[in-house]
Amino acid sequence: MMSIGNAWGVCMVKAQRILPAVMVAMMASGFSHSSDASTRTLVLGPDVAEIVAALGESDSVIGRDDTVDWPTELAELPSLGYLRQLSGESVLSLSPQRVIAAHAAGPREVLALIEASGIELIHFDEASHLDNLDERIATIAKAYDKPLEGQMLIDEMDARHQRAASLPPLSDLRVMFILHHGSTTPMVAGRGTLAQQLIEMLGATNAFAEMQGYRPISAEGLVPAAPDVVVLPEAGLTALGGPDRLWQLPGLALTPAGKAHHYVTIDSSALLGMGLRTADALVELHGELAALNDDDSP
Repeated sequence: MMSIGNAWGVCMVKAQRILPAVMVAMMASGFSHSSDASTRTLVLGPDVAEIVAALGESDSVIGRDDTVDWPTELAELPSLGYLRQLSGESVLSLSPQRVIAAHAAGPREVLALIEASGIELIHFDEASHLDNLDERIATIAKAYDKPLEGQMLIDEMDARHQRAASLPPLSDLRVMFILHHGSTTPMVAGRGTLAQQLIEMLGATNAFAEMQGYRPISAEGLVPAAPDVVVLPEAGLTALGGPDRLWQLPGLALTPAGKAHHYVTIDSSALLGMGLRTADALVELHGELAALNDDDSP
């Protein structure tokens, strides 16, 4: 039996090379770097940060929120705190001229303060999803006066999304997605979540699709859900205390996933960020789950 945890680590190393390759290709095509570096910019949201970096505009960025953990040059910048709980004081303290914010950024009062302060605010009206990635790229490229670079990036992402969409469905697989941040109770993803959307894209079944949102895990709900595999962020597995502690969650050892010790860890920023890395991370996850499914075949 293959070690899913170890194999996924190898795949994520490959996935982390994908976006730099896109950037190199754009530079090789003669695109300029940091054409608008004089505009002091804050990026709020991992998808926003990825797009700005891929356009070659990292030098314009002076700050970020906690969800921006990639690429490295942006992850090392001052953080304004959690994306949904920003403070006006922390934003204004960096004297930005432009703020590019994902839909989830907030609260609304802080966004209103930014706009009232005369700072250019680009705030996306819709929640980030692969279906509107092209629009986000085009909007940010326009802000940097890089329409050609933006279109090249859109074309590249469309090709990657088509590859992800063409994957054979994992129709025999029941997936349990766990979200855990350390100090909180482990939660399982139901319908109406990003995890549900991704499971549907894989053609698999969310073992907890009958419930809404994220809910605490209980033995009573876990056993009848009968997941075949657990998917969770690498940081979440670490917060739980590792694989041994994962299987100690109430009832999990009694499920098909628990009996076979089937789990896959993900880079949550890449997969759940609905940005430039999501389609490729989805392809990698599909490969891991398909291999696991093949191992279980008679």
